[in-house]
Amino acid sequence: MHRVYLAGLRNAPPAAGGVVMATGIVSVDLSSAGHETLSRGLLVIAGAVWLALFAVFVARAVRRPARFRADAATPAALTAVAASEVLGTRLTLLGRDWAGFVFLVVALGFWLPLVALVLRAWATPTVGVSFMLAVSAESIAVLSATLGAAVDAPGLAYVALVPFVLGLGAYVFVLARFDLRELLTGRGDHWVTGGALAICTLAAGRIALGGAGLPDAVLVGLWVAAMAWLPVLVAAEVIRPRLGYDVRRWATVFPLGMYAACSFVVATAVHDGGLRRFAQAWTWVAAAGWLAVLIAAVVRTPSTPPRT
Repeated sequence: MHRVYLAGLRNAPPAAGGVVMATGIVSVDLSSAGHETLSRGLLVIAGAVWLALFAVFVARAVRRPARFRADAATPAALTAVAASEVLGTRLTLLGRDWAGFVFLVVALGFWLPLVALVLRAWATPTVGVSFMLAVSAESIAVLSATLGAAVDAPGLAYVALVPFVLGLGAYVFVLARFDLRELLTGRGDHWVTGGALAICTLAAGRIALGGAGLPDAVLVGLWVAAMAWLPVLVAAEVIRPRLGYDVRRWATVFPLGMYAACSFVVATAVHDGGLRRFAQAWTWVAAAGWLAVLIAAVVRTPSTPPRT
């Protein structure tokens, strides 16, 4: 059994970075809600998975360069950027500023070449994972602004405005080409339609808290727009249940966690107790989603390769 799971890890698709993204953001939520022990437990898991995947993809680049290049040209490859940024953000919030800067440098090193490869091979109509173009940019904005607040460097919040604006532009670009049928046929990544806008909201909130002075109307407007996707996505799941495990289901958990994360930050920025209560309650929805997908991943037939 152990050998089978190791083989599965070696065959991990680019979308496997979603495991780290989902686990890391739920860790952030649990910490914001005051459940630090649970949060740190998930942080350890996220860090271990990140290290394992990093080793796997480095080995693949050396031993199977053709597959590595093909994988790197898919939007799912940008999960490497967002996964690194989520870990960096969580560690920064934990007081490990140096780790945040390390992950920021690593993520930037991934982001620039990967975006070029992804755009060169871009295909339309777009699908849920295509929104990683926006998520990757916004994750850089989130970490930059979080570091700025942590080390009292407001300049970093202003720097974060660049990837924030690029991310918003990327969101509009992808959405204009999105096939709405994906809401009923997607295998989990269709949730990134809302999750990408939620991380835009989180970035705006972090930038505001970092000292760049974004108006409250921008934060609230983005939050409302992100939340507008939630009933649509839930309805799509009710109409067309997709109960089997797919690695892309981690891309469902990430938006669930992001809805809580952005609500916590916007609540702090605009001093709204109702938003904070929603975030605290939704944290448990995100945690339940994480646990459900983890159980599904463990009990599925290990010899079945993950779908991409």
